[in-house]
Amino acid sequence: MIAKIIEKTSRALDAPYAELLDGLPDEGTINVDETGHRERGKQFWTWCFRPDSYTVFCIDKSRGSNVLIDVLGEEFDGVLGCDYFSAYRKFMGDFDIRVQFCFAHLIRDIKFLIKLDPVWKNFANRLLKKIRALFRVIHRREKMTAEKFQARLEKARAGILKVGKRPPPRTEAQNIAKRFRDHGKAYFEFITTPSLEPTNNLAEQAIRFVVIDRKITQGTRGPSDREWCERIWTTIATCAQQRRSVFDFLHEAISAFFDGRSAPSLLPNTT
Repeated sequence: MIAKIIEKTSRALDAPYAELLDGLPDEGTINVDETGHRERGKQFWTWCFRPDSYTVFCIDKSRGSNVLIDVLGEEFDGVLGCDYFSAYRKFMGDFDIRVQFCFAHLIRDIKFLIKLDPVWKNFANRLLKKIRALFRVIHRREKMTAEKFQARLEKARAGILKVGKRPPPRTEAQNIAKRFRDHGKAYFEFITTPSLEPTNNLAEQAIRFVVIDRKITQGTRGPSDREWCERIWTTIATCAQQRRSVFDFLHEAISAFFDGRSAPSLLPNTT
């Protein structure tokens, strides 16, 4: 009985889910994250795509850039907010995609250097000092003119790159420097893209309840379970993002399904 209810609800959410999924390639900015997912002992991955006004979850066997190609396409013209994971770098490099790498992850990696060696500690502290200067500018944006704010951002960026590209001759510090040499621009896309955040916190926050769900349920049992999770997680996260009632939306979608009417939309300002 429960399985039948879940199946019907999943079908009722097919159209709203597909509408959001189809709209992702046209978004200007999208934060992305992924987390592990288990199905009958096999490893899958839950991907979270979070534009400004909705969230989409996809479960896939792959954690590679092919998922990004399938979902966003090779001609994606927006900016991807993400961590430094290799799949995002490959997607970026293969198709000249603009990316905003997460500063929070970068700071975490720099702080790790402090625990390793006094020489690295000096380099890490100098770099963190420059990054703190950047965020002080960001936090004071309301007190500056647009021109002054932009000038201060540019100055802070130059300071970070100057220190970051000149590490001590040790492997771990060189790895941080290589990020700036190879992908320095991708840490500062937010400077010229006003709606973009310098961290990937939005996607990480959106995917948090999925991680909790995984620990409670121990994963899915097959394709129909996967589809149900994708659709109900997408509905819950999007309704929360838009301050809509999940219950009211599900009631409307299920009623429409059984009455043979068109399903409601999860896009904003369409209901």
